[in-house]
Amino acid sequence: MKDQLVELVERGKALSPEDRSRLVDLLLESLHEARLGEVEAAWDEEAERRLAAYDRGGIKAMDGEEVLARARALARP
Repeated sequence: MKDQLVELVERGKALSPEDRSRLVDLLLESLHEARLGEVEAAWDEEAERRLAAYDRGGIKAMDGEEVLARARALARP
C-alpha cells in the first residue's frame, strides 16, 4: 500500500494547481461522506432503541409542540 501512496502523491504533484485543488476537494468530500454514513447508522440504531423502549413501555411519547416549547424554554437566557 505504501508504494501505491507514494505513486499517487507523485502523480498528484504532477497535476496543475487547479487539478490538485480539485483532487483534494474530492478526497475530503469522500471522507465527509463516509463520516455521514457512520452518523446516519448511529442515528438509525438510536431510533431503533427508542422505538423498542417505547414498545416496552419504558418511555412515553410526547407531543411535538410540547417538545418544542420545552426546548425554547431551555434556550432562553
